[in-house]
Amino acid sequence: MPENSAQYKVPAPRQTPLPWQTPVSSPHIPLPLPQLILSLQPSVLTPSTAPARALPDPEPLNPAPPTLSPDILPPTAFSPPRHVHACEMFRNAHDFVLNNPQFNHYSPAAFGIKDLLSHSMPDAFHNSSARYPPPKCHLGTRKDYIALVTDWALGVSDHKEPILWMRGPFGVGKSAVAQSCAEALAPINKLAATLFFSRSGTDRDDPRRIFTSIAYQVAAICPSFREIVDRCMIDDPALATKSLSTQFEDLLVHPLARVNITESDLDGRVVIIDGLDECRGTAAQCEVIEVIAASARKRTTPFRWFITSRPEDAIIRTMNSVAVSSVHSRIELPVSRAIDHEILTYLTDEFKKIRESYSLPESWPSEEVLALLVERGAGLWIYVATMIRFIRDENSYGPKDQLCIVLEFMKGVSTKAGVDSPLAEMDFFYILIMQRIPLRLRTTVRKILLLYSLCNLVPVDIANILGLSAEQFCHACASIQSVMELQDTRLAFMKIHFYHASFLDFMMDLGRSEELCICGDFLIGYRRELLAWLHEACSRSTDIISPEAESCADHYSCVMLCFWRLCEVPAHQLDPQTAMSVVDFPFNKMFGLIPDSFLSFINADLVRYNFPTNLRDKIIRKDKCPIPGCTNTKKVWIWGHGENELVPSQRKGGFMAMNNGDPPAGKCICQVQY
Repeated sequence: MPENSAQYKVPAPRQTPLPWQTPVSSPHIPLPLPQLILSLQPSVLTPSTAPARALPDPEPLNPAPPTLSPDILPPTAFSPPRHVHACEMFRNAHDFVLNNPQFNHYSPAAFGIKDLLSHSMPDAFHNSSARYPPPKCHLGTRKDYIALVTDWALGVSDHKEPILWMRGPFGVGKSAVAQSCAEALAPINKLAATLFFSRSGTDRDDPRRIFTSIAYQVAAICPSFREIVDRCMIDDPALATKSLSTQFEDLLVHPLARVNITESDLDGRVVIIDGLDECRGTAAQCEVIEVIAASARKRTTPFRWFITSRPEDAIIRTMNSVAVSSVHSRIELPVSRAIDHEILTYLTDEFKKIRESYSLPESWPSEEVLALLVERGAGLWIYVATMIRFIRDENSYGPKDQLCIVLEFMKGVSTKAGVDSPLAEMDFFYILIMQRIPLRLRTTVRKILLLYSLCNLVPVDIANILGLSAEQFCHACASIQSVMELQDTRLAFMKIHFYHASFLDFMMDLGRSEELCICGDFLIGYRRELLAWLHEACSRSTDIISPEAESCADHYSCVMLCFWRLCEVPAHQLDPQTAMSVVDFPFNKMFGLIPDSFLSFINADLVRYNFPTNLRDKIIRKDKCPIPGCTNTKKVWIWGHGENELVPSQRKGGFMAMNNGDPPAGKCICQVQY
């Protein structure tokens, strides 16, 4: 029984001199506690003959992202019984007798599946609202590649291997092909699951949620598999947090072994994993390939696996390894002038939409302009699509003016990028987009990009740190709407969506974006700016954070978290000037200024590593707790030194940024674990 079950008491029966004369009224158990069915022998209680009603489940500890896929599972019809302590159920009850009772406890239906969803990435599903409208091939384009993949999926192509790998550089349309294939296979019941990774989507790059996401989607289409996985998750709630190979075995291989594959219609269904190179961590990318390949060799799952990625070195080595090469075939999706006719079709249709929206003449743009755009696009879909969004930009003087800017840009960039170099020319187009933003606003936009990409912050927190209203935040983002969009108009629910990961790659690469880069000197300067503000805030009285100043507390908390997140960024060691300023920071006041509700993790190992060696122990170290009377013999993380020392609540690999307050009785704060 849950801990709070004691508050639901079985009422004593009214005027019941003998227990066998009148049945004890069964308790009314409010939602969402588990349903209890009491079967008591002999016939002291009359069990209900009505079927057990499926109850909603309590919220999981780690709730799913707010935007969910439409594929929400129906509840399972039955969950096996678990033990329950009768003494808890009847606490404080009196005046009745139960003779030889038997208690059966039924867990909430589909509790395990709901928990599995909370450990999945529903935003990465092919039909997720978070990706709507998804990138897919323009009508009449990429037909050859779509046919090649769908024929392989149906088993009627020359490619017989269970793994099909499509590789190509950024911007050639791999995700569009994968999406179009998913939409073609789903209606004919040949799709098992999909995952569309994205580095620019905070809920779409976690390798720990790959096989949980696949298992959840398979459960959505196969009731017998769903019941088995639901039971597995109830029996072992930690299953979704185990190693990738363990998740694959326990959530896919073993449950599928208990399912009639033929009757379930799972045989030969396709799992699509798009953009594997955008999954967090090269080691995890390679492990995913190896786990899938091992299953394909041993035939432990009935699926075909379609994987797309950029030709990254680690992925190429893994695909070429002896263990993997025998079970996969490869498709190249290069930057190619062979698709010029498809790009012309796309441009013609898009310009028609623009003309209709702005009541422009049929002659605009001219055939010569269309031919030039096709020529300069040189087979790179992302370049052409970004140009169209730039021309359509509503934050401008109109599409005619925007097209003139594009044409002028093309005249001047050819000598810089070289002949027929769309990848290099794409970078120059990104520069054009950024340089057209007024200088003051450009700095704000770069800070937004920095906080989003390196600190993993959501729009409401970014606006809080920068002191922007919802209107100001939207206006700043509108200046780069050709590469990104804001989803939802309410700041608290707003999400940032980049049309392609190549833009953030460009902005973080000093060699490509140069003075526009959000790393390097810009990152160093912004860290100094944040640290100076924190010094000033901590030098004041703690009264600055009062119940009447909740917004100030939130602002301080976000700035503090932002600074330490920027100190965690790998390969961006703090410069000596900033590091010396951190040495003198009043750490003992740092967490006292944040509200009690604030809770966030800081990676102590990464922070320490990014400071100069000679200053690390004065900023963050592991040592015996210096608090008088502490009985803890283990080393703990300690902030600062001397009178500025602070011992925070500990966590493996770091500590929690939170208002420590008073620790539990008999414990030192260093013994509080999260």
